[in-house]
Amino acid sequence: MLYPGVPYEYAAVAPAGATLFTAGACPLDGDGAVVAPGDHAGQARAAVDNLLAVLAGHGAGPEHLVRTTVYVVGGRDDLVRAWDVVAGLLAPHRPPSTLLGVAVLGYPGQLVEIDGVAALPG
Repeated sequence: MLYPGVPYEYAAVAPAGATLFTAGACPLDGDGAVVAPGDHAGQARAAVDNLLAVLAGHGAGPEHLVRTTVYVVGGRDDLVRAWDVVAGLLAPHRPPSTLLGVAVLGYPGQLVEIDGVAALPG
């Protein structure tokens, strides 16, 4: 039996139609620089903003996400800090998500990355 008190959804069903798979959204500004050095919450915010920009470019929003994976460099407190930002910015939508602690990400100083799968509207 699954525990009903988890702060996320166990699964989502994508409706028939186009499915969008995103690359990892990084906390980069318009010039390609990593923003918010040393700040997990700031980088999570920037990564979500970039993920939402990719979705918007395909006519979708956070409500169309059917899955996310959140990668965080650091310890458990850092994971929770980043997750709280991600969950807050996607609310009230709660796509099934995986939160992972990792040793390193692709850009120097990068602490957070988020990829997603969305069911495109229409």
